[in-house]
Amino acid sequence: MTGAAAMGRALSWPCPALPQAELGARTTLKVGGRAEWLLEPTHPDQFVAAWNAAREHGLAPRVLGGGANLIVPDGVVPGAVLTTDRMARAFRPDPDGAGEGQEFAPVLPTLTLRAADEEPRLVVWAGYSLLALVRVTRDLGWSGFEGLAGVPGHLGGGVAMNAGGRWGAMWDVVESVRVLESDGRVRQRARAECEPRYRDGNLGGALVLGAVLRFRPAQRAAVKERVAEYLRQKGAAQPLTERSCGCVFKNPDPERSGGRSAGQLIEAAGAKGSARGDAVVSEKHANFIVNRGRARARDVLDLIEDVRARVADRFGLRLENEVKVWDDAPGAA
Repeated sequence: MTGAAAMGRALSWPCPALPQAELGARTTLKVGGRAEWLLEPTHPDQFVAAWNAAREHGLAPRVLGGGANLIVPDGVVPGAVLTTDRMARAFRPDPDGAGEGQEFAPVLPTLTLRAADEEPRLVVWAGYSLLALVRVTRDLGWSGFEGLAGVPGHLGGGVAMNAGGRWGAMWDVVESVRVLESDGRVRQRARAECEPRYRDGNLGGALVLGAVLRFRPAQRAAVKERVAEYLRQKGAAQPLTERSCGCVFKNPDPERSGGRSAGQLIEAAGAKGSARGDAVVSEKHANFIVNRGRARARDVLDLIEDVRARVADRFGLRLENEVKVWDDAPGAA
């Protein structure tokens, strides 16, 4: 059954489902159109069932996490979009759990200040906010995640793209990840199986359902101060309070760029402050594009190509996207 045919009749879903749901407001850049179907699973098992149901209905499924590092096209996005918003759980592993996947049963859902002998590990589902995880680990006095302070998005996307920055990355604390493979199997992968890279969890297209994270015990005051200091430095250099998708381009190989970052290349090419409609290259950090009002996805995408061309003309170097771009929907306005 094609997507158009599926829209013509009621469909049965294993989770809450909304037809023609707005997506722009669910992204940090606040651009984009509507989903043909928006599915809202509340549990990793329900996510798997919803993914399979979409495929059975002939609807190509996509995943929307916290909406960071993503540009959703204007118009109608065909198929089914699975949001992880309702899969926002973090809890301690069951010490008596046995067998693969048992740690993903939330039998100890309450997070309290740690005991001296408590193991610093958490099970986190894909929809848990990275910002919330920074706060939780800070309050528990667990170190290893301070470098993600100020990074938006959900755990699932953070693991998939190895989110982070100069002070640390997501996979610094990943012990294992639970994924839905392309063949429909659910597997628990140890960190050593994945070999994550810069801005890439190296999961081969598998979808993150959750992860087991391991931190380091530390002095709570020291962790709190590091988080505060990283936020101060990021706030001074990045447009954290404006609507953006985060860094647009990956930093190129320093040997080819003369040691300059993507933002430095963009600024040197004279593209800082350039605009398409209400989409503007940030004056604070040239590797950010901000939405100053009514920007459309098309404005942002055109501006990305403008910037890429200016850097290529000036330096002979083509910048590679860090932001993920969903393919334009056929007939999108």
